[in-house]
Amino acid sequence: MNIVLATSELFPFSKTGGLADMVSALGKALAHQGQIVSTITPLYRGIREKNPAIKETPITLHIPLGVRKASAKVFTLKIEENLTIYFIDQPDFFDRPALYVENGRDYPDNAQRFIFFSKCVVELAHKHLKPDVVHVHDWQVGLVPLLIRHEERIGAWKQRSATCLTIHNLAYQGVCPHGDYQYTNLPDDYYNLQGVEYYGYFSCLKAAIIYSDMITTVSPRYAREILTEQYGYGLDGVLRTRQQYLVGILNGVDYSEWRTRDNPFLKHSFDLENIEAKKVLKADLQEEMGLPQRADVPLFSTISRLADQKGFDILIPALEEMISTDMQFVVLGSGDAEYQRGLLALAERNPDKVAVKIGYDHGLSHRIEAGADFFLMPSRFEPCGLNQMYSLHYGTIPIVRITGGLDDSVTDINEDIDAADGIKFLEYTPRALAKAIRKALALYQNKELLHHYQTNGMLVDFSWEHTSQEYLKTYERSLRIAAPRP
Repeated sequence: MNIVLATSELFPFSKTGGLADMVSALGKALAHQGQIVSTITPLYRGIREKNPAIKETPITLHIPLGVRKASAKVFTLKIEENLTIYFIDQPDFFDRPALYVENGRDYPDNAQRFIFFSKCVVELAHKHLKPDVVHVHDWQVGLVPLLIRHEERIGAWKQRSATCLTIHNLAYQGVCPHGDYQYTNLPDDYYNLQGVEYYGYFSCLKAAIIYSDMITTVSPRYAREILTEQYGYGLDGVLRTRQQYLVGILNGVDYSEWRTRDNPFLKHSFDLENIEAKKVLKADLQEEMGLPQRADVPLFSTISRLADQKGFDILIPALEEMISTDMQFVVLGSGDAEYQRGLLALAERNPDKVAVKIGYDHGLSHRIEAGADFFLMPSRFEPCGLNQMYSLHYGTIPIVRITGGLDDSVTDINEDIDAADGIKFLEYTPRALAKAIRKALALYQNKELLHHYQTNGMLVDFSWEHTSQEYLKTYERSLRIAAPRP
């Protein structure tokens, strides 16, 4: 199968969250199974300098954008036999300090930027790559399925590519002012309640939901949750009309990157036969973060965007309550200024117990996952989540709220004593999270049970081999839907 993956970020070239990891891992997994994969992503600032193997192609894309035209060059990087990355180079749109947000504010021309990128995806796919399936990820490429349908409507594609949308986070919808619709160069008959119109605006994600052949989310539970008013963010009604084409597929883990042996970010290797080496990694992490090197104290951790969705409005009060106990906590992340101040203040008052690193540090994220005893993910909602899976693989016990992919990937002792590998709680309150932390403190004192949890977690297999097979089944369904009827 000839597959195009379209994404606004791609690890290791650009990343703000799990989207970049997921698309990167999916592309590799599909290629390893013999599919021909082309991933299309923007050429952001600094990518070429860090990756000198990226080569310019003779392809130039000339894209209408309202009343004007914009051009883009195309660069490529061959990753392996069946996997090629295509970078869209348009300096005015993509040569910027950040991907979407600078100084806490969205770029005001984000609509133009990603309408342009979506058009580049369609142009490159149609004229050069000839894919069977175009798989788009989130709102930034949400117009691609509609643009492909329109190309078919006007006769440009006799046999259009099938399309598949993955919703990574429904809270981000690419809702744009009506005036930005002009940049699509599409006729007005798509701008209505049955099309892209959304309360007087237009929504790129709504367009993808309506015009994609198949829709997936990144966990089975999240696929059910987004059909409800609570989690649907205003699109639950639209999603219910397409429910028969909606599938939840739990994300996988790229174990070639997240590995416990021969990991360049870890000073020591460990595995199930040598799990004791985690204690040395814990001491290394405590030293790196400026905490006392104590083996007898449980070390809790979080790596996250500092945002409401991730549960920081209950995490900080819960830590305020629990930090008087014998525990340590490290956090790596950036985001909401209020949460940054709250965490830094907590660390200032408790320098021997709390360490905070504001920013992004990929190597440190590996060391935190490997060195911590527990990992906190009290998300308000979580489409999938990857850190709880990384934690399990690293023998670090996740503490998660029962929502989305967190519920699908972690097993509490109340669900299955033999398979228990994490701690779950349901109520979204500081009190409920503090209670879960107390359970962890008690678990830490029971070394036999603690080892049972760690072993179970390290045995769980979230490899992409199975996950990619589920995507191939979805692609096959999308091809049947897109096939011209006699």
